[in-house]
Amino acid sequence: MLTDTRFAFIGSGAMAEAMLKGLIQRANVAPDHILGAEPRLERGQELEAKYGIRITPDNLAAIQDAHILVLSVKPQILPVVLDQLAGRIPPDALVLSIVAGARLEVITSKLRHVAVARSMPNTPAQIGLGMTVWACSSGLSESQRQQAHVVFGSFGEEVYVDDERYLDMATALSGTGPAYVFIFMEAMVDAGVHMGFSRWLAEKLVYQTVLGSVEYAKQAGQHLATLRNQVTSPGGTSAEALYQIEKGGLRTVMSRAIWAAYQKSRKLGKGVEED
Repeated sequence: MLTDTRFAFIGSGAMAEAMLKGLIQRANVAPDHILGAEPRLERGQELEAKYGIRITPDNLAAIQDAHILVLSVKPQILPVVLDQLAGRIPPDALVLSIVAGARLEVITSKLRHVAVARSMPNTPAQIGLGMTVWACSSGLSESQRQQAHVVFGSFGEEVYVDDERYLDMATALSGTGPAYVFIFMEAMVDAGVHMGFSRWLAEKLVYQTVLGSVEYAKQAGQHLATLRNQVTSPGGTSAEALYQIEKGGLRTVMSRAIWAAYQKSRKLGKGVEED
């Protein structure tokens, strides 16, 4: 349903690139139907060469004929962009925001545009394995809701929520989540090197262990504690390792980290509102 749809991306960072890649490779959107607004010449040339899309340094030129407009700038830049685009978006266009913390009410009121969906994807979207949680304003038509489903599903799994409060929670849990996984994996690799493995072999063991554990957990359909107990024999190596993990307070640290990310997301949103 996106074959003849024209897209405009305001901002062309890593997440914007993941989205346009998914649209081209999985949603059959023609590259020449995607126009990105990017002030950095080198970045624009990189994306044009890599994906065959068109790039302009002018935000207003990018949105002129767009059916779907993607806001993919940093939260600190968003107020300026909203002021620039206010009242200039084509009336029937759908606006999709991936800006952390920016609430629907703020975007719709500052843009003077009612059809807005807010989302929180994550970086595995770059390989088509993203997790995107999204909500939308009441101004979306049924066809626009379906378009949003297809767009967000083109680079991974997508979940619609009817309460926008979940977006800040998703930012802290799944949006920032890859960072938690990566630092945990990094610690495992470093421990392997400390024991005597070469780094490449430690990485191979950790990557496959994490990958296999995730897929096994998804297919098993059991509580994570049950799966953990399956590999924990009394007095064994897993029991000893888990004792040290609990003693070190990993659960508490993770809970505090996710809560801090949640509070930061809310704070970023307030910054956009104040501007």
